[in-house]
Order: sequence, then structure tokens, then C-alpha cells
Amino acid sequence: MCGIVGYVGPQSALDVVTAGLKRLEYRGYDSAGVAVQADGGLATAKRAGKLVNLEKELSERPLPAGTTAIGHTRWATHGGPTDANAHPHMDNAGRVAVVHNGIIENFAALREELTGRGHELASETDTEVVAHLLAEEYSACADLTEAMRLVCRRLEGAFTLVAVHADEPDVVVGARRNSPLVVGVGKGESFLASDVAAFIAHTREAIELGQDQVVELRRDAVTVTDFDGAPADVREYHVDWDASAAEKGGYASFMLKEIAEQPKAVVDTLLGRIDGSGSLTLDEVRIPANVLREVDKVVIIACGTAFHAGLIAKYAIEHWTRVPCEVELASEFRYRDPILDPQTLVVAISQSGETMDTLMALRHAREQGAKVLAICNTNGSTIPRESDAVLYTHAGPEVAVASTKAFLTQLVACYLVALYLGQVRGTKYADEIRAVVRDLGSISGAVERVLETMEPVRELARSLADKNTVLFLGRHVGHPVALEGALKLKELAYMHAEGFAAGELKHGPIALIEDDLPVVVVVPSPRGRSVLHDKIVSNIQEIRARGARTIVVAEEGDDAVVPYADHLIRVPVTPTLLQPLVATVPLQVFACELATARGNEVDQPRNLAKSVTVE
Repeated sequence: MCGIVGYVGPQSALDVVTAGLKRLEYRGYDSAGVAVQADGGLATAKRAGKLVNLEKELSERPLPAGTTAIGHTRWATHGGPTDANAHPHMDNAGRVAVVHNGIIENFAALREELTGRGHELASETDTEVVAHLLAEEYSACADLTEAMRLVCRRLEGAFTLVAVHADEPDVVVGARRNSPLVVGVGKGESFLASDVAAFIAHTREAIELGQDQVVELRRDAVTVTDFDGAPADVREYHVDWDASAAEKGGYASFMLKEIAEQPKAVVDTLLGRIDGSGSLTLDEVRIPANVLREVDKVVIIACGTAFHAGLIAKYAIEHWTRVPCEVELASEFRYRDPILDPQTLVVAISQSGETMDTLMALRHAREQGAKVLAICNTNGSTIPRESDAVLYTHAGPEVAVASTKAFLTQLVACYLVALYLGQVRGTKYADEIRAVVRDLGSISGAVERVLETMEPVRELARSLADKNTVLFLGRHVGHPVALEGALKLKELAYMHAEGFAAGELKHGPIALIEDDLPVVVVVPSPRGRSVLHDKIVSNIQEIRARGARTIVVAEEGDDAVVPYADHLIRVPVTPTLLQPLVATVPLQVFACELATARGNEVDQPRNLAKSVTVE
């Protein structure tokens, strides 16, 4: 949520920062602003709305040139999306400028203190109090980094802060607690951002910042300390994708590009997972095998699309390891007093690695003594760092807010975790694991074939653009696929869409069936789950008899569904547990095309942000 960019170096800082903000637009925002160090002072510009509004302001009233700057795209929390509430915020003297992601929970008390001391605050935000506090501390110590440390020790909540001071040229200071911030290290220049995408065009060398750390950026130096001023350990890493990976590459939207990238993403996530002896390996497993053998319960925590990946993982984990598995919405997890102990393995799934609900659930689990394994797409993010083990997906940058390739790679990662547990616990033999991995290896080609046959799905989606409701039904692993299909339609098309377990149809949802209502049905394989297949065919007959328009997703060769399908979407034959990897893809295409037909912005749906860094 929100985007931050800071720069110090020889280039035009304003150009670097505004270009970085453009690369972070996918995160969602409703105002934008910049501050530049120039002529011994600070010059700012900020506007509500999209970056184009800020660019127009900068074109009409250019800021003076400078080589140090900060910028921000804001998603409104405290105070509406207005020019006054947009970041950066400054102190009354105009000597300090601050941008901020997250929420400062004790801002009301701090604001009252400041106004009592004569400060005049011009916005409704929680952020502005930080600028005034920094000004006070700086007046006493004349050191922006020390002032930042002193202020951070007074703040409560989740925050990333980045600040500049008119009296400290060529210095940018940042701080983080529970909100992402990463350093980019160039030659004679330094960058600070909430996502490496902001500076990937300039450098691929990065430093991850840990919890409760302050960083001071100069052209040729990066210094990291904790909030008390002690030197902090940091990890340097190389970003394994370049700027071109974050561009549209000729596609009309990032989402279309990312849907098309799924075959490669699946292959990349599988690479290097089998060692020379045929054993499965994960990235960073700091959980001893004897501990994993003692695990008597697996709990998966996740939100949104990642939660649906977890629901599918439950089937694989229980089938391959015979260990009970629960799947929990991370936002609810710690509030229901879950039963956890050292024999519990918690699997945290997050594309960004910064999802606040999942992070807080993870911390609760570790406090209870459980071991945590993270599945994540973002190297250096908080959730992997705070976990006992991590399996990185290799989806590459996912810019569109509605997740597609991250979901498929999360599924692959979940299958690998299930197989790894089966290997460690002895419930799966080596040849069985290799067979499943071979099946996973063939999925990339299957997804390619699905993508090659999507034009009828696009035509169908366009024909339904005026509908108000679409229902989705599924059985077994098809039920989470139905949930994911409905979620994509909600996110992109702003339509009422619901996913149901098909067996629940007669327990209420059948009352929704009416003439010409589109109902998407994900049909299990007649080979792997023949009983469930027969039952869902009966469900299709029931809803069609009541006038619904049936849209059936079924594997090639399944002729039993043909008489009852108004629209038939074929997917390649796959093992039952792996079917979601191919069955989900047509629903992604369907949602994207329908949203486009309705005139919606598919990469940046309204009210949504890519990385949700507040609870």
C-alpha cells in the first residue's frame, strides 16, 4: 500500500523520484507528491488524484533542480485524498519534509502535545505530526538521523518514514517498523523505496532493512542502525530481474502480460528443487528434520488469493503426509485464540511478504512456540525474514493488483512443501515424489495450451458485460478455484460474484438461480474423483433446469458434461490435485476480459492496493 521513493546522487533527483513513483503506481494510491532539496531549502509539490495531476503541476510550476529528493503516492487513511493531506508533509518552518506509509496509532496524543506547544498543523493526517516532531528534535541535536531515531522511539503503530532536511544537503533518512523499505545501492548514488521496482532501472543491488531500523543515505555511503543508535546487521542481495520485467512488453495491461507469463513462472518456481540424489530441497529450511517429523498439525495462514492457494494446499498436505491441516484467514487468526504448540507447523503465504495481517498472525504463532514456514515471492521482505524457513516462488514482479501468476506459483510452492513434508516424514517414497514433480513439470505446457484456446472465453466474457451477478461452483480442489474465480471478478469487474461448494447448492444457494444467470462450474476429473464428478454433473442439470446459463470448465475428453453445458471450456487432463493449476487460468482470462469490456482499469482496480501493509 502506498509508494515511497528517495534519491541522493548526481542525477536530477526529481526525474528519478517521479519515474520511481510511476513504477509503484500498481500499489494503489489517490494522491502524490515530491520534495526536492534545492537552493538551501526544500521545494514541494503535491496533488490529489493520479500522478498525471502532479506531473501537470510540475509542468506548469517547475521545481528548482536538485540532486536529493523524496516522493510518495498515498492511499488515504487519516483524512481524505486532498492536496493538503497528500505527502510530503513539512514543519511550520518548511525545513523538514516527511513521507510515510502505515498508520501511527498514537498520533492523536502527539498532535495534542504539538498544538499545545504552538505548532500549527495543516492537514488531517497522522503523518504531519512526524514532521513537527523531527523539527523539534533536530533543533536540539542538529542531526537528522539521530532526530529520526528519537522520534521513532515515541511512535506506536506500523510505519515507514523517509525524510530530508534543508540543513543537511545530500542526505536522505529512512526508518521502518512493520512496513516495507529497501535500499538500492548504485555507483555514487543511493536509493530508498518501498519496492525495488522503483529503482530497478538504475541498480539491481539492494539492502534489506530489518525491523526497527534507521538508514542514512548519502551518495557513497549507507549507514543502518537500530532505533537506539547501535549498528545494525543488514543483508545485501542482488535482484534477479531487470527493468524490462516490470514493463508491459506490448500487452494492453500488466495483468494480460502476467497471465501470459504463467508457464514460465511455474517452470522457474520448480527449478532447482530436486538435488542430485533425487531429494526435494527448499530455499532456506532452518527447521531440523527431526522437528518436522514431530509435527502433528499444519496451519496455513493467508489472505485473499493466497488464502485460496492455502485451501488447495490442505488437500495435498493431508493426502501426502496424513497430517491434519487447517487453513485460516490471517486477519482472524490471532483473535480466535488458536491452539498452537511446538508441534504445530504454520505455513504463511504472501506474495509481497509484507501483508500485515499475515505478518501479525505469524508473530503470534511464533510467540506460541510454533515453527513457521513462509511461501513468498519477494526476496528480502519481512515475512520470510521472521520465519523459520522459506520457499520463494519465482514469479518475477507482479504489477497488476489482482494476482495471477503469483497464485499459480504459490500453488506450486504449496505442493512442494507438502511433498517435502512427505519426504521428511517418510509418507512419500522418493520415486513417488519424483513422479509428482514430473507431473508438475508438465503443467507449464498445459497452461500454455490453455492460453492458446482462450478466444472463446474472451468472447463469452464480452457477451456478459451487462450482467450483474455470476456464481461459481466447484467440488474438492475445484471449490477453492471457484472462490478464486469469484474473487477475480469482484476485484476487476466490480460485479457481485460468489463461489460455493457445489454440494452446498441445495442448502441455500439454489434459491439464487434464475433465468439466464451465468453459473461457472469447475468439474473434477471423472478419472480421479468419479463419484464427485457424477454429483457435480447432477448439480449442472439442476441449475440448468432452472434457467441458468451454464459455463462448464472440464478436462479434455469429459463428454458427460457436454449435454448440460451452454458454454464449455476445456482444460488439459491433469492429476486431480494439480487441476487448479490449469482450471484457474480461464477464470483469470474471463475476469480480465469482462472487466475490460466494462471499461474498468484492470491493473489498478478501485479501492485496492497491491501490498496491504496495515491491518
